[in-house]
Amino acid sequence: MIYYISGGERSGKSGYAQKLALSLSDNPIYLATARQWDGDFKKRVARHVADRDDRWTTIEEEKHLSKLDVSGKVVVLDCITLWLTNWYVDTKNNVDECLEKGKAELSALFQQEGTLIIISNEIGMGIHAQTEVGRKFTELQGWMNEFIASQSDKAFFMVSGLPLTLK
Repeated sequence: MIYYISGGERSGKSGYAQKLALSLSDNPIYLATARQWDGDFKKRVARHVADRDDRWTTIEEEKHLSKLDVSGKVVVLDCITLWLTNWYVDTKNNVDECLEKGKAELSALFQQEGTLIIISNEIGMGIHAQTEVGRKFTELQGWMNEFIASQSDKAFFMVSGLPLTLK
């Protein structure tokens, strides 16, 4: 089962995903994809960790999600945007390579018999990026979101902490 949750920054995606995971499992897994780029981001990660109690197992994986065994487990994957950023930086902003490798990783992960709750940012609804690198990433994010949504069983869009059911 694949749940897809998207929305803007601070829209309530993570909180909604965590509540959903705990309704499906007593011991869910939190799959963190972030690289801790700076001190401010480390504080953000610490806040997310503090939001979870001892029922959670945290696994950190920056890129190669398909190597993890999620069979029979409930997993919150947080988040696609940070995961894509890792691929984007490592491919030197090559959108085609990043999209190809990202789709391959996710397709392999989707073959496992687990429950995935995938969080992603919807970044294409805000201010138009001023740089080429930013515009290319916005396109990449949109294409990856479309791919995940097409593969998901259920999809939600978060607005002001409220879920809108997409499918």
